Amino acid sequence: MHSKTLPAPVSGLPLARLCVEFALDKKALDPLVLDLQAISTITDYLVICSAQSEPQLKAIANGVMKMLKDEHGRPPYAVDGFPASQWIVIDYGDVMMHIFHEHKRGVYALEELWSDAPQIAMPKA
Repeated sequence: MHSKTLPAPVSGLPLARLCVEFALDKKALDPLVLDLQAISTITDYLVICSAQSEPQLKAIANGVMKMLKDEHGRPPYAVDGFPASQWIVIDYGDVMMHIFHEHKRGVYALEELWSDAPQIAMPKA
């Protein structure tokens, strides 16, 4: 009997980078990572990206969750929101990912809310 061995679960900045990488695989727009370690106890890293449609929003969320679970043994603690709300939050504890419809991202303005958090350089699509 063969069993697939998963690597040790990924966390912290490497997890945030994987969230961005897997979101970009689904054509996410304008991904960014904010380092909240010194300013909040909610999470260590906030990942924010945008989608152009509700189906794409769902595809990004499902893609990130599937890849992190299948390839890195890291299912989310919680998921909130749904495509019709145009905002999905995936909570990994030390990383919280927000996927917005591009028209809603500016309404909630998380980048402004957390403007004192350092931004981690990420690859662009």
